[in-house]
Amino acid sequence: MTTRIELYDTTLRDGTQRENISLSLADKLAIARRLDAFGIPYIECGWPGSNPKDADFFEAIREVELEQARICAFGATRRKHSACNRDGNVQALVAAETPTVTLVGKSWDLHVEKVLETDARENEAMIGDTVGYLKELGREVIYDAEHFFDGLAGNPECALGTLRAAAAAGADYVVLCDTNGGTLPWQIEAGIDAARAELGPDVRIGIHTHDDAGCGVANTLAAVRAGAVMVQGTINGYGERVANANLVTIVPDLQCKMGFSCVPDESLRELTSLSRYVAEVANIAHDDHLPYVGRSAFAHKGGIHVAAMLKEPSSYQHVEPEVVGNEMRTVVSELSGRGNIAHLAAGAGIAETPHAREVLYKVKELENRGYSFEAAEASVELMLRRAEPDYEAPFRLIDFLTVVEHRDGRGLVAEATVKVEVPGGAIAHTAAEGNGPVNALAHALRKALETHYPQLSEMRLADYKVRILDSAHGTAATTRVLVDFVAGGERWTTVGAGTNIIEASWEALSDAIEFGLTS
Repeated sequence: MTTRIELYDTTLRDGTQRENISLSLADKLAIARRLDAFGIPYIECGWPGSNPKDADFFEAIREVELEQARICAFGATRRKHSACNRDGNVQALVAAETPTVTLVGKSWDLHVEKVLETDARENEAMIGDTVGYLKELGREVIYDAEHFFDGLAGNPECALGTLRAAAAAGADYVVLCDTNGGTLPWQIEAGIDAARAELGPDVRIGIHTHDDAGCGVANTLAAVRAGAVMVQGTINGYGERVANANLVTIVPDLQCKMGFSCVPDESLRELTSLSRYVAEVANIAHDDHLPYVGRSAFAHKGGIHVAAMLKEPSSYQHVEPEVVGNEMRTVVSELSGRGNIAHLAAGAGIAETPHAREVLYKVKELENRGYSFEAAEASVELMLRRAEPDYEAPFRLIDFLTVVEHRDGRGLVAEATVKVEVPGGAIAHTAAEGNGPVNALAHALRKALETHYPQLSEMRLADYKVRILDSAHGTAATTRVLVDFVAGGERWTTVGAGTNIIEASWEALSDAIEFGLTS
């Protein structure tokens, strides 16, 4: 029988402690629903005694019908020399009315003596009293032993005594926390062994790690090997300082590599989608290089690699990308072979690629001049389409002009005129203003084409990036321009390069529009 590992997500609490993350109430509710649908059994949603937003969340989540997840309120044990029924934070946990409560307590004598300013006996009473109080109210209680591994190294009796207090009071799980993130995998295993020896086989142990030493995921896997049955972490590793342990990596590691059960296989195929969804809601660019779910996780660049991949995908992939909802990509660059071009063409619906070698040579030549096609696959696809004998471009540039001047009373003004030919021989000649020469060009080109191609109204510029490649040449340096366009849920990128930033921008901009009109 496959052993099940309970997943405990703390994105909505610990994850929000990352710099530059601030989730609204609506954001938190949306993420909670998505985590529940994915199959996360425990969702920690905040500290109801710490701020009004979290208190409002726990009230709002009661009206949400979840499929299977248990909502957890997080808080601390009672204060020293006080009673649970008069402790404001403990009562806020009660008022949250969640089926599960997660309590954090001190396990390191340094914190007991210098932060709490009390002794080990009172600290154990604080833990035991609070766990027992919440258990009497019918709550499932998860006890988080904060700084456990640092405490075990400094004063084993103090650290293990806190676990005994939680377990004796009826904690459903005792979770060992590497709060400072500096513990190494073999130290994690030793800590789990010590806890299991102290508490016996009937107490369920969990693990909560941070990534300050780069071992968050490895430490979690080591803990499971040693007997932990609950894993805490966050989506994409979001968390304070460096990161929390990344559940998006941990789940497929446990399920695909180690043979444990975490979520149904059909849920695992939604992993990439979940990772990108949470990044979008958190307003953080998704990391292309995340294991399993990053855009580059199954991307292949070297020509020799791609040639092998086309014959046998497992030759350069550790799992099938579809297992986690991702896809294999080939990256086209100066390191590419014909296989890279052929795979890209096949993905674009171009069945025959007699011009692959010709396009490959052009890519290598252009990259030598400052272009980069790794992130601009639309430019390569456009080259392939243009190489087809029956290809007809949606427009042809005749000429353009840009002017930037300072006008009395209006300040700096940019204006562009564009003259293009469309199929049938019609000439469109338009002018437009903008907040800069490139913006004015974009407006003028749209104005020239919109009567012929009404679908342009659905296309918009999403990003514009400029990179100076050889800055030692000063204002004569080569400039690379990348533009991203979006329409109907699709996104594509094109590139231009040259010593004239306006020309490079025009190339990227006009190619992006041509690609959007012909794909």
